[in-house]
Amino acid sequence: MDKKDYKNVFVFAEQREGVIQPVAFELLGKARDLADALGEKVVAMLLGCGIKDQAQALIEQGADEVIVADAPELKDFLSEQYSQAVGQIITERKPSIVLYGATTIGRDLAPRIASRLKTGLTADCTKLEIEPDKDGEPEFRMTRPAFGGNLMATIICPNTRPQMSTVRPGVMQKMQRQQGRQGVVTEFTPQFDASKFKVKLVKTIKADKQVADISEAKILVSGGRGVHDKEGFDKLQALADVLGGQVASSRAMVDNGVMPHEVQVGQTGKTVRPGLYMACGISGAIQHLAGMEESDYIIAINKDKFAPIFSVADLGIVGDLHKIVPMLTERIKRELEK
Repeated sequence: MDKKDYKNVFVFAEQREGVIQPVAFELLGKARDLADALGEKVVAMLLGCGIKDQAQALIEQGADEVIVADAPELKDFLSEQYSQAVGQIITERKPSIVLYGATTIGRDLAPRIASRLKTGLTADCTKLEIEPDKDGEPEFRMTRPAFGGNLMATIICPNTRPQMSTVRPGVMQKMQRQQGRQGVVTEFTPQFDASKFKVKLVKTIKADKQVADISEAKILVSGGRGVHDKEGFDKLQALADVLGGQVASSRAMVDNGVMPHEVQVGQTGKTVRPGLYMACGISGAIQHLAGMEESDYIIAINKDKFAPIFSVADLGIVGDLHKIVPMLTERIKRELEK
């Protein structure tokens, strides 16, 4: 292949039941940075049924063009139908870079596309950048945790196109929405091979979600091994209630059965980017840091003054969280009452 034929940064704009997911806007923000560095365009791929009216939202969040594949076969996500449609778009338009969210849908779709197009895919990226290679040409570099999170590997895809990666929700920063921003909406009609449709959706049963999504939280009070038990998390919950935030957890307390997996922060949990992240009794293993180090402001409370969490904290408190957290909760209550 001639790599010069491949241009522009494409984003798979994931939607569920006609609602574009936040990760799509986050990817558009990063795609905008990459495309500007390359002097190319940002193109969003929006697939579904009756979703054309959503295209303007993608343009206002950074897309120069939105390719809309609107068909009854794409109403619900089914692997084969979406793989055929996205594969045809990429084959026809030849993007240089394609980004997907590392969601249940993105993790299903992206490997199938990579296999069909015989190109590379870097999963769960935490950093994407354009840097000059040894010849001074722009090179797309994808960084992700490797070897159980013990090191960060920077990966390139020098021989095939497109260069593809998945990115967890909450990792990238979305652009400020520009109301009325102009862009192009292009309709694309996939040519489906129905003989390969082996799966059909019979019924959808929605889970009764009792736990709010921590990746959307603005304030998180997170507990680790130092919290010890459910009673310890009750103290964190009291602080979170006063602050108007939510409680999260490290993997250790999820593995111990104290907290549910839905509130786990880290490499095997969720990536979060709140305005305030309070790490209580969390040592700061690299696997946990990978999920929260992009938080705007980090406060760490730990008895061990050498805990790695203090290396990323904006404010560190060395002491027993079981004494500090209740005192802090009461003090904030009094200040709010004033």
